This record gives sequence, structure tokens and C-alpha cells, in this order.
Amino acid sequence: MNVLVIGGTGTTGSLLAKLLPHARVGTRKPVRDGQVRFDWDVPATFGTALDGVDRVYLIPPVGVADPAPVVESFLVRARLVRRVVLLSSSAVPESATGMGALPALVRTMPEWAVLRPSWFMQNFTGDHAVAAGVRDGEIVTATGDGRIGFVDAADIAAVAARALTDPLPHNTDHLITGPEALSYADAAAIITELTGRPVAHRSVSTEELTGRLATWLPPEFAVILAKLDEDIRGGAEDRVTSTVLDVTGRPPRSFRDFFRGFLS
Repeated sequence: MNVLVIGGTGTTGSLLAKLLPHARVGTRKPVRDGQVRFDWDVPATFGTALDGVDRVYLIPPVGVADPAPVVESFLVRARLVRRVVLLSSSAVPESATGMGALPALVRTMPEWAVLRPSWFMQNFTGDHAVAAGVRDGEIVTATGDGRIGFVDAADIAAVAARALTDPLPHNTDHLITGPEALSYADAAAIITELTGRPVAHRSVSTEELTGRLATWLPPEFAVILAKLDEDIRGGAEDRVTSTVLDVTGRPPRSFRDFFRGFLS
């Protein structure tokens, strides 16, 4: 098999590329062997990236309100691709347009899987507003006491690897969570315990969060993200699943173990 990992230098893509060392890594700025230029904004890069490929890990364009047209154009060009594994989100409902339209497009392929992970544990450690809050000692969200089944991106990559390489196609949606549902206050308490440095959670209104996000994001995208926090406040992400164990044969990593590993 020949696998193209779109976003192969990103959070899940880089971890997946390590699990599939012979995969072709699609990135906007290839610098190493095995990498090929792929840029959603430059459709001319699609053909070379797809040459000889029969399986694709598809990460849609980031920060685009309606990525469906360009993703559909890409899939039309992927004539020899048999299996597509889409990285979606547990927070994105099916819809006729926008991010929610992508699962239906992928299901037209001969073999497919749609990954619907919960929120990443890596948001607490990387280049993310939550991580900045951890460093500043205060995480600001509009989630209230809502809980989330935070998941390690490495567990998402492990599920993706199986979905891409298993002899039989999965042909299903995989709702992926960690082993427990935590509020941001719960997560902050764990971080405080492990680091010995106080980190608190402050919940604000959806409107206030929208304004904060709009200072560094396009306004329409800030509205989308703030609404996701509102959904969390209403309990939309308060769940855990056995997907990681069922697909990979091992349990998902806990938030405590993840953050302890980050500190070590």
C-alpha cells in the first residue's frame, strides 16, 4: 500500500508518520526525504502528492469556515485512492456545508473511516490559547463546569494507523476519547498538583470569549470556536468511549499520565 499523510508535520499527522515510516508526508514546506509539497491553497500540488497513492489520511484545511469545495475537488482528483481516513471532530455535527459536510464526501470512497476525536490533550501544552493559559496560571473558556473526554493525539494516530492499514476497511465513524471526562477546572487541578504551580480555570460568557478570540482569529472562526465552548457547557462532550481499546488493543492514555510525560 502507498499512504499519503496530509498534514504530516502537524499534531496527529507527525505521530501517524512515525507509525507508518514508509508513508508519504504531505506538507506545505517539504524539507526531508519522504515529504512532498501539499498545500490546500494550491490545487496544483494535489497531483504530485497523489501520484501512486492508494490510501490517504485527510486533514482538511485549518481555519476555513467551509472546506467542503476544496476537499471535494481533491477527492475527485484522487481517482486511484481506495481508502480515505478523515480527521473530523466529535464537536462537528453533520451538515450540508462547512466541516460537517466532509464525512459524507469521504463516505463516497470505496473504503473509508471518519475519526471524531474529542479535544486534544496537546491543547494544554502546545501553541494554543489553553496552553498559554496554563503558562499564565489561568485558563479562560466559556465551558462552565462542562466535562470533556480529552484525548492524547498519539491515541488518535494509533487509531488512524489501524484504519489505514487493516486488511478490512473500517467503513465507520470512530468517536475517540480518553478514559475519563474532565472539566477544565479538573484539568487545571491536575496540572497544579503535578507542577506545584497554581493554575485555575475561569469561565466567561460565550460573547466574551468570542471577543477574546477575535483579537487573533478571523471573526467568523472566533464565533465557531466560542459556540463549541457553549456546547461543552451544555454537556455535548461529557462522554467516554472504548474506541482506542477496541481498535488498537490498548487503553487510551489518561490526562494525568499525558501531562506527567510532558513534564518529564
